[in-house]
Amino acid sequence: MQFIIFAITYPIIWILSRLPMRILYAISNFFYFLIYSVFKYRKQVVLDNLMLVFPNKKEKELLEIREKFFKHLMDLMVESVKSFTISEKEILKRYTYVNPEVVNKYAKEGKSIALVGAHQANWEWSASLPKVLDIDIYGAYTKLSNKFYDKVVRESREKFGVRGYKTSNMVREMQKRFSNKEQGAYILLSDQSPQLHKTYYWRTFFDIKVPIHTGAEMLSKKFDLVVINYVTRKVKRGYYETEFQIITDAPKDFKDYQITDIYTELTEKNILKQPEFYLWSHKRFKHKDKVPAEFI
Repeated sequence: MQFIIFAITYPIIWILSRLPMRILYAISNFFYFLIYSVFKYRKQVVLDNLMLVFPNKKEKELLEIREKFFKHLMDLMVESVKSFTISEKEILKRYTYVNPEVVNKYAKEGKSIALVGAHQANWEWSASLPKVLDIDIYGAYTKLSNKFYDKVVRESREKFGVRGYKTSNMVREMQKRFSNKEQGAYILLSDQSPQLHKTYYWRTFFDIKVPIHTGAEMLSKKFDLVVINYVTRKVKRGYYETEFQIITDAPKDFKDYQITDIYTELTEKNILKQPEFYLWSHKRFKHKDKVPAEFI
């Protein structure tokens, strides 16, 4: 059954990915109408999140942010489809890096790096990172249930040089590389809600107490990684720029959770600059009423 589903749907996706961006954005407009006005997909979830994060904004302003978010979400969907066949030339034209020298400085020094980031603007096109960074790059991914789609999606994300590890294998693979004294940069998106049984730390995110991922901090201390945040901003439709922001090159000098706090505060500031391009459809605050007593 998996192969039948793949055989029917993937040729359509591949053909769509070959279309010019202007046609894909026309398709995005159509899907925006369906998702937003007909099916009303997670409209209330997004509005609830925005009301929690921006309690002082008027309803009209929140509704405008929500509308822009859904338009962007459909753009992100077609841009992800384009990823299957986008050329190196086109992706580097549309997805630029303003200061790769921040990372390359440490790469030349032989350091390994944790690239932390959030689900903001377009994170899928960051697969082009190897084209501007002078270091091997690795990313964690969640295995898809359809093994045929899992293979082609992984190949698409790796075609510019990123090597993917299943999330469950990431630490093991990192340990192998460090045992062999192999340098690398590791992409660690850390802004979404962790599973409660894997939560060690709660803190405020936009003044709301939530469980926080601490894996990036744990790994940076374990392997002495330079911690660099990367934030992507939308310049205009179909064009993005990514900036690297150094957090620390001495993670072991920080107290527990201090690096996580700095990353979270940076993420908040970056979201505030373009709130309509953050992934508000995720239920980031679903555990806000389950804060353990020691974190209240």
